[in-house]
Amino acid sequence: MSTESAAVAAPPAAAPSLTSVFVRLKLTLLRNGLRRSTGRTLAYVASVVVGLLFASGVVVGLTALRGSAHVGALVVLLTGILTLGWAAMPLFFPASDETLDPTRLVMLPLRPRPLIVSLLVTSLVGIGPVVTLAFVTGSVIAVADGAASVAVGVVAVVLVVLVCVSLARAVATASVRLLTSRRGRDLAVLSGLFIAIGAQGVNIAAQKLGRSDGLAVLEPLGDILRWIPPVSAVGAVDDAAHGAYGRALAGLGLTVLALVLLLWWWQRTLTALMTSPDSSTLQAVEKDSARRSGGERGLARLLSHGRTGTVILRTLRYGWRDPKSKMSWATALGAGLLVPVISSLQGNGSIYTAFSAATLLGMQMYNQFGQDTSAFWMVASTIATPRDAYQELRARALALSLVAVPYVTLVVVGSAALIGPWSAFLEVYGLSLAVLGALLATGALSSVFFPYSIPSEGNKNVAPGQGAIAWFSLFGGVVAGAVLCAPLLGLTIWLHVGGLHSLLWILLPIGVVYGLGVAELGLRLAAPRVARRLPEILAAVSKG
Repeated sequence: MSTESAAVAAPPAAAPSLTSVFVRLKLTLLRNGLRRSTGRTLAYVASVVVGLLFASGVVVGLTALRGSAHVGALVVLLTGILTLGWAAMPLFFPASDETLDPTRLVMLPLRPRPLIVSLLVTSLVGIGPVVTLAFVTGSVIAVADGAASVAVGVVAVVLVVLVCVSLARAVATASVRLLTSRRGRDLAVLSGLFIAIGAQGVNIAAQKLGRSDGLAVLEPLGDILRWIPPVSAVGAVDDAAHGAYGRALAGLGLTVLALVLLLWWWQRTLTALMTSPDSSTLQAVEKDSARRSGGERGLARLLSHGRTGTVILRTLRYGWRDPKSKMSWATALGAGLLVPVISSLQGNGSIYTAFSAATLLGMQMYNQFGQDTSAFWMVASTIATPRDAYQELRARALALSLVAVPYVTLVVVGSAALIGPWSAFLEVYGLSLAVLGALLATGALSSVFFPYSIPSEGNKNVAPGQGAIAWFSLFGGVVAGAVLCAPLLGLTIWLHVGGLHSLLWILLPIGVVYGLGVAELGLRLAAPRVARRLPEILAAVSKG
């Protein structure tokens, strides 16, 4: 038989499994990514070690609670929080696993159903599923009692892990167009704020739990959550341990139904994603055309067309569109509102915590020129005289005030209503406006004498070598602002000590006038120095 005939007669080689290809691809990309730098390798190893230690601690802690009267309510609540974390993770960290981005597969001839299976199995490779597996295993150990509950627990562990991973991938696929856009990246930047708020909520809950009668306080919430999948699977283990086999089967059935619906939804969104064109660019063009045909809208129509209106609009647009500016603004707004709320929930609140709103918003005035990053040279080209510098700084302060004054008003009113007393409202409101004016003044001066660069890329907010300048600019300016507010603070203390409470209302008009005056003085002092030091400022903010 000739060589050609043998080649024709030989059966074709079997195609490799799609799932194994995806798993090897993920492992290969992970290995190659770690080879790029020692720092990345160390960070990954450290995250694995921390994750394993956390998982081990959870298993040991939940095992130690085995036999507790209300441990079932605890594991149900913890499983619910874990599921919520898996659902939110793709929204806050959209680039955490680029190997599972379905938009990279749109040109490949792959069918949705086998692709779903491959992506699901590939998603199980990582530290997150391992921690989840340990977490759910510890929860099952804590509540299982008897052969039937152990059998249900084995099924529950598998179902909970699959539902959590499927939920995360389905959410990521459904929102992939958003997450890869500018708004999606902004959402990822804001994740730190949501995490901080969530951490404070957990802290408050832990404190209240410590002051209550133990885990019994969780029972009402646990009775509700145990019927929500995949929490119902863990609740089924507890039900089986108490002989409620019908409830246990219902709990497992709900979780199985949730898994089937998630896979169906994931398949539909994946099919739509891989077969429909991305019309985001066309939509952007249509919106831009509509905006141009309709002229200026909103605040732009109300502002003047001179330098002041232009700078105000530019500053507000930076705060809305630039990711780092948006993060800074969002953190200040969120933290300023969070401080009075947390102090109230902890039972030791004071209306004076409303000062946090004025302080955090006033700090946005610092390093004004560095916030422009590489675009500052265009602003610098328009500043030739002290008058130009004054108009620039005044417009930036006005832009900040357009947000800060209503926000400070809202926080002070909310603090008076939530914490009280209302009799201190005028006093605190006047002092808050004075603090805001003082920080506008010191922020303008600090921007002139201590400018620093903010890198456009990466997560750093200060260019290398300028950390000391940034710290001195911020904290030195805040201390100077406190010194400027000393006369009003002295007046407040004198009125309180002297028993002149009926005169505390005068702090509102005095605070308004004082805040306006000190802010104007700061802008007047900073303006001529901006004109003289413009080359040094430009060099400092351009280092990044």
